[in-house]
Amino acid sequence: MLYVCATRAASAVFPFGERVSMARRKKIYEGKAKILYEGPEPGTLVQYFKDDATAYNAEKRDVIEGKGVLNNRLSEFFMTGLNGIGVPTHFLRRLNMREQLVRACEIIPLEVVVRNIAAGSMSKRLGIEEGTPLPRPIVEYYFKDDKLGDPMVTEEHIAAFGWASQQDMDDMVALALRVNDYMSGLMYGVGIRLVDFKIEVGRIYDGDYQRLIVADEISPDSCRLWDIETGQKLDKDVFRQDLGNLTDAYTEVARRLGVMPKQATHLGKPKLIN
Repeated sequence: MLYVCATRAASAVFPFGERVSMARRKKIYEGKAKILYEGPEPGTLVQYFKDDATAYNAEKRDVIEGKGVLNNRLSEFFMTGLNGIGVPTHFLRRLNMREQLVRACEIIPLEVVVRNIAAGSMSKRLGIEEGTPLPRPIVEYYFKDDKLGDPMVTEEHIAAFGWASQQDMDDMVALALRVNDYMSGLMYGVGIRLVDFKIEVGRIYDGDYQRLIVADEISPDSCRLWDIETGQKLDKDVFRQDLGNLTDAYTEVARRLGVMPKQATHLGKPKLIN
């Protein structure tokens, strides 16, 4: 059922006290963590961040109050920063505490993962101890298909099945490494190590001309983030591995980056800067 469907325009209150005008609108797509709605202008979409948390291909599920608000604000922060240094993204502007206006694009059916430190599936797959620094950032591709468990694929698979051209792959690697440079430096400055992250890439067209942009989101849902001093995990591994309160972890990231006031103490329902 469409989450915002109503018989007439209405108003709803979400967690954290935000009040959002609700009206009937067309749902384009619903994923595990977000919903996409038809945008108010041609070529735009409204991206709504849910509180749902999933892990292990949705075998583990929960609803974490406030997670969607934090991811909306953090993704806004990261995407705005990338736009500012010339890395193109789909982000246009934040609409409210849970929604942002984004550019519609054709999503390439791949997750592009950049790894700086061995963790997660890489450690299991290659027998490398978690926490081992890698000799250089390693870029991997995963085919986006939940039913198949998002299998890892090579450039040969991508070219053979027509998911992307060689030029697309070169551009995706260049985008991913620029995101890595930006995010690594940003996080290091607030005492957080960027272990790895994933991005999705979209195509936009201007006549016959195509270019690639960073799409979807960049948030603690899509990154591994460890405290440099203690090794404390500040990402979705907190939920995957039952290491504590996920909202508290995301709140700590937001606080360090200045998305939340440093004096905030109630981590369950953080007050975010407008």
